[in-house]
Amino acid sequence: MDLLIREARPNDAAAIVGIWNPIIATGLYTAVDTPLTVEAEREYILNFPQRGVFHVAVCRADHKVVGFQSMEPFATYTHAFDHVGVIGTYVDLSYRRQGIGTCLFDATFEAARRKGYEKIFTYVRADNEAALASYLRRGFHIVGTAQKHAKLNGTYVDEMIIEKFL
Repeated sequence: MDLLIREARPNDAAAIVGIWNPIIATGLYTAVDTPLTVEAEREYILNFPQRGVFHVAVCRADHKVVGFQSMEPFATYTHAFDHVGVIGTYVDLSYRRQGIGTCLFDATFEAARRKGYEKIFTYVRADNEAALASYLRRGFHIVGTAQKHAKLNGTYVDEMIIEKFL
């Protein structure tokens, strides 16, 4: 698939929500259980941290946003964590396994280095084997397991704590 990876814009909010909400609705891939609104996503993009990295993957053939990846500073209340970013990766359910994640990771890693990040950190649901494998293929390693970290519809879900040094 021929992709353009670019920074997210406020007018991408509807496309991002169109990817996010079906993923949330499955109850399988994320600990997020509350659907997003276009207005909230637009505000999120408008107020995104300057040191953050927020990319969308756009299919060049039809100009459709098919995935997105965001990375924000780990903490803003102290400079002790200025070198650490927290990442999230989401690909449209009907476009998985087509190299979209690879393109997003490549662009985000490059931008993160330029912005002074040295480490990327995140949580992945322990039962989301495909996502965990994707991160591990890109050099992340498992730090540990946050047991019963999320409670979704009355069921506890463990999350894997993973990190990558740039």
